[in-house]
Amino acid sequence: MRKTQRCVLLVLNFLVLFAIGAVAQSFPQIKLQQIFLNLQVKSPVWMCQPPDGSDRFFIVGQDGIIYVLNRGSDGSDAKVFLDISDRHPHFNREDGLLSIAFNPGYKTNGLFYIYYTQENKPDEISKYQNGLPTAFPYRSIVSEWKVSATDPDKADMSSERIMWTIPEPYWNHKGGELCFGPDGYLYLGLGDGGRGDDPFGNGQSTSTWLGKMLRIDVNTRTTIGEGKHVEHLEYGIPSDNPYVKEAYMGGVGPKHEIWAYGFRNPWRYSFDRKTGALWVGDVGQDLWEEVDLVVKGGDYGWSIREGAHHFKPGITNELIDPVMEYPHRTDLLHESLFPDHLTGQAVIGGYVYRGSKYPSLDGIYIYADYSPGNIFGFRYDYDTHKVTSQGLMLKQPQSITSFAEDNDGELYVLMEDGHIYQITAP
Repeated sequence: MRKTQRCVLLVLNFLVLFAIGAVAQSFPQIKLQQIFLNLQVKSPVWMCQPPDGSDRFFIVGQDGIIYVLNRGSDGSDAKVFLDISDRHPHFNREDGLLSIAFNPGYKTNGLFYIYYTQENKPDEISKYQNGLPTAFPYRSIVSEWKVSATDPDKADMSSERIMWTIPEPYWNHKGGELCFGPDGYLYLGLGDGGRGDDPFGNGQSTSTWLGKMLRIDVNTRTTIGEGKHVEHLEYGIPSDNPYVKEAYMGGVGPKHEIWAYGFRNPWRYSFDRKTGALWVGDVGQDLWEEVDLVVKGGDYGWSIREGAHHFKPGITNELIDPVMEYPHRTDLLHESLFPDHLTGQAVIGGYVYRGSKYPSLDGIYIYADYSPGNIFGFRYDYDTHKVTSQGLMLKQPQSITSFAEDNDGELYVLMEDGHIYQITAP
């Protein structure tokens, strides 16, 4: 009888292991196909297409140069669209010229927006303190530009209008992606300001822009405050932003631009072009990486939590759990929401695949880890609010800086070594 029981248990264990293996194998795998073979951009951090039907790609180099080239090009004909390298935006590791976003009406108005960083000179620091005791040696800038009236492959270098200057206490955790949402508003993901441990509590403070997902209207202008505290903004604030009705309080009240908060470094985010859902890859500190589904007014926990795990004292009742998380160390896998996920060091947020070339990828949120550059994916049920399947899609050694999506919904990977690849599937 005991021998029979052992045989039954062995068979059952084999079936369970076979089923687990079958599930893992059934999750779609991808390949990378290099494009622009004769182009190598120094520190590429962003790529996108404008909504003008031209089918051109714009590639952002962290040092301050944006290149433009056509689909199908080998890269040798790339042109410099914009060059602000003489402003020295890239002075450390996580700063620089970090993204470009084209106005939804770019085809007719020629307007686009960039996000970059700069060091403040000693005599400029007090200008950004706004009466506060903390010095701000750095600043982040959002500015509006216009394409040249005579050359669609050149920016008008005299057209810059600085819309927003954000004081920064440290050089790191700059976030830095600009993107127009399906609502037509411009979104900006900002890190907590840097250093480690969020020393000023910026992630949980609504009186700062740092550690937030921000949302503005580029087509209007807003005046806030009153009397000696009145301020005329170079952009508008949407009337349905969660803190728009809060008192300005001379700039120390809740920031009206906030859409969601509790982020450490939301380096890359995207909107699902089918559902409109906002997905954010938030880079963790020492232990955990996470992917969040962001909703209006949501609190995503930093720095009370890192991922779904305790970090600092604070009220946890209203915190929104990450949809996906993974640790830096294998000994923490048993504490993870997904203990069968591989470890990593820094999440690179990606996109929900909605292209037409590879139906097997449809609906999968594809993301990666910076080092090693493993590419992962998961399917998410928006009705039940659960991940229904997830897995490793490609194991590869190169460091990934960003994903990109073209106007057809096809996806690309930007490598730190300067090469760019399209995601394909068997």
